Amino acid sequence: MDSNKKVAIFAGALFLMAMVASLLGGGLIDSILSAPDYLMAVSENEIQVIIGVLLELINAIAVVGIGVLMFPILKQHNESIAVGYLGIRIVEAVFCTVIVISPLSLITLSQEYLKASAADAAYYQTVGVLSIAERASVIGLLIPVFFSLGALLFYYLLYQSKLLPRFISVWGLIAAVLILILNLLSLNFEAGISIGLILALPIILNEIFLGIWLIVKGFNPSAIASGSA
Repeated sequence: MDSNKKVAIFAGALFLMAMVASLLGGGLIDSILSAPDYLMAVSENEIQVIIGVLLELINAIAVVGIGVLMFPILKQHNESIAVGYLGIRIVEAVFCTVIVISPLSLITLSQEYLKASAADAAYYQTVGVLSIAERASVIGLLIPVFFSLGALLFYYLLYQSKLLPRFISVWGLIAAVLILILNLLSLNFEAGISIGLILALPIILNEIFLGIWLIVKGFNPSAIASGSA
């Protein structure tokens, strides 16, 4: 097995890992933080919160790993875009790491909340709300922006280089634009769950398909050869 095939397999596995870890980790944590008495819920489901945090950290590691693995391949076709893609994925991974601070801090906060008097309990609830709001801002604004910018660079270069079938690149470009639209909509009004799912589903399916394609098919050999030349 040549090195390019190995890169494709590992990159495909990381795309799948990032998607699964992100969805599961976020789902586990947000299901608790959305509870009416979220501090009590955090205290009662501490293990679930920790598992969610670990999954979100795995997502952050996978995001960096994708950028690092793809850099030598993309560099052969356009070094500037390859550098930009790697840089954006690193920034995205930083924000993916930042969002775990809130649930981890809420674990400690929930323990103090249970021991607090009625008067002090309101203070801990206020601090908790601010922590959750900070996490929501990063998830709802910063991560989608950098994810979309990275995806636009990535799929544009894939389209130009023909490293993968062009329908995957076109699909990815459209899906990335839809994520940006969802992000802009969320800035102006509360987008419903159905709207969010409709706009996010294309990129979810795209990255799952992309990961499987890279593992099974790998890169286009002729495109690899032309890049090396």
